[in-house]
Order: sequence, then C-alpha cells, then structure tokens
Amino acid sequence: MRRALALGILLMSAIATTPEARAQEPVLLHAAGSLRAALTEVAQAFTAQSKLAVNPVFGASGLLKERIAKGEAAQVFASADFGNPRALAQAGLTGPVVLFARNELCAFARPEIALTRETLLERMLDPAIKLGTSTPRADPSGDYAFQVFARAEVQRPGAKAALEAKALQLTGGPASVPAPDGVNTYGHKLASGEADIFLAYCTNAAPIAKEQPGIKLVRLPAALAVGADYGLTVMNGASPNAWRFAMFILSQDGQAILARHGFAAPALPREAG
Repeated sequence: MRRALALGILLMSAIATTPEARAQEPVLLHAAGSLRAALTEVAQAFTAQSKLAVNPVFGASGLLKERIAKGEAAQVFASADFGNPRALAQAGLTGPVVLFARNELCAFARPEIALTRETLLERMLDPAIKLGTSTPRADPSGDYAFQVFARAEVQRPGAKAALEAKALQLTGGPASVPAPDGVNTYGHKLASGEADIFLAYCTNAAPIAKEQPGIKLVRLPAALAVGADYGLTVMNGASPNAWRFAMFILSQDGQAILARHGFAAPALPREAG
C-alpha cells in the first residue's frame, strides 16, 4: 500500500507540472494477454469516469517488455510477473513496480483424459500425454509452468528433466501460432488436439468453460502449486492520464473488476467480520 501511496504522490506532482496540451492524451497500455478481458473492462470504466481514452496492446509480458525496452511508445505496463517490469525499472525507464493482482496455475485437460489432483503428476509424465505450456522467458506463464516442474522433482527425482523435455511450448513465444480472434488460446490448443493437458492460469476457467464446456479444470496439489504476482508500473515521462489510469487499476473499482475476472485483488478492503 505504501507503493500505491507513492504512485499517488507522483500523480499529483505530474498533474501540477503538465502542459495543458497533454490533458486529453490517450493512455498507452501494454498488458499481459491474461489481463485482456479484465483490463478491457477496467479501461472502459476508467473512460466512462474520466472521459480519457485507453489504447491497449495485449501480449506475452516478456515480449512486451522487449518492445518497450527497444523504444516502442508505452505509458502503463501491466505484467503477469515482477521480473519484466523490474527490468524496465532497473534500466531507468519506469517508476516503482506495484503488486496489483495475483493469479495461479491450473491444469486444463481434454474430456477423455482421466485426471485428478492426485494423478496429475503421473499423467503429465505419461509419454502418451501431450503436455502444453507457454514459452518460458517470453511469457511468464511458461516460467511458472517450469516452476511446477521444479517442484515435481521433489516428489519424483528425474521429473523436472522429463517434463521440461516433453513440454510443448505452444503459446506466448514470438513464433507461436495464435488462436482465432476472440477464442481462448488454451482451450483452442486443447480442442484442436495440440495438447492433452495444458498448464495455464486459472483465470482461463470461465472463457474455456464457455467455449469448450467439456474441458476439465484441475487445481494443482499443494506440493506443485505455483502462484503468479502481477506487477504494474508507469513509464518515466508518461502523461498524468497514465498515472490516473494506474491509480484507477489500484482503486477499489478497478480491483473489484479484476476480482470478478478471477484474479486475487490485493488492494481490495477486507470484508467486515
């Protein structure tokens, strides 16, 4: 919360020193693909309240970070991890990085795959099972999946190497084949048969259930569970509108929207009782 206060102080300072010509500038948002639905709704709510436009770009956080580092115009970066925004901050390109949402990995499986929390590791190791992940380094979802593999090593020696070797890095990379527009990527990869089990964010549950109702969700057992902390930062020199939007994401209204989309929203007030 102290970091959110720091953002507020920087916002007030930016507003006080900003030329009138920048007052109606649209906000340039770069955000993780897993945030597409949630931050689209957040942006709509922000625009309705402030009359300021938000122009979003969604994609794999690692790839977005590289584009920003190479000079692509950006103002607000909402990443599915802390490492990518911190890299920009350490390069002197952004302000502080603030926690604004949490997620976790789940296993999604084709209807014919018998799968429970208890049998997940065994099924992932089965040579006949096509195991899908996103692409490490390019997409934090892939890094989190490989953290699951590292945890599996404790349960079964040799599992880490076996899982890393067989993992099909189907999404999030620069050469990954995208799903059709408007279709959930992970549900599409499962429905098409490219993967039998896919390790992906649990927030995909609702869209996958809507598009592919037969696909099963299995939460990872405690020994394998991996969480995801999402980091928010604002580029140095960004307009006050960008700071206002960042603060809106951290506000109760913004956090409530994230929560409705399945994210843990750390800035929401605790419920009474």
